[in-house]
Amino acid sequence: MIVPSPTTVRQAAVLVAAEGVAALIAALVYVVSGFGAAEVDGLNKYGTALWFAIMGAGVLAAGWALWTGRRWGRGIAVFVQLLLLPVAWYMGPGSQQWLYAVPIAVVAVATLVLLFSPATVEWLGVRDDAQGSSEASADNSGPDTR
Repeated sequence: MIVPSPTTVRQAAVLVAAEGVAALIAALVYVVSGFGAAEVDGLNKYGTALWFAIMGAGVLAAGWALWTGRRWGRGIAVFVQLLLLPVAWYMGPGSQQWLYAVPIAVVAVATLVLLFSPATVEWLGVRDDAQGSSEASADNSGPDTR
């Protein structure tokens, strides 16, 4: 029995996938700007583009996983949101770049709320194989196999 993902998971999937696409766009911008003549001291544009491409692909994969009901995408998505919150903090009070900081923080918090909503947590606890319920019980003398 396949357990369909709730709406909250799908909504989080859209936000996470959008973050992945944004990282891939950043990678493309760095590659294109690397072809230009403008040099920035201490910045390897191609290396930065590669980093954004790898991270963007991973985040996009997490969004796809959530959209298709694969639970492994939630761990990556939560980790990314927890990394984006300090980035938003640095950009806001630290660098006075509020135009970027506020949307990043709002999206990260909204995604975390969706990923920890009761419907999502309940979905995570439901098993989709034929081995039965995932409920832990003191009556069960065997190991917990969740």
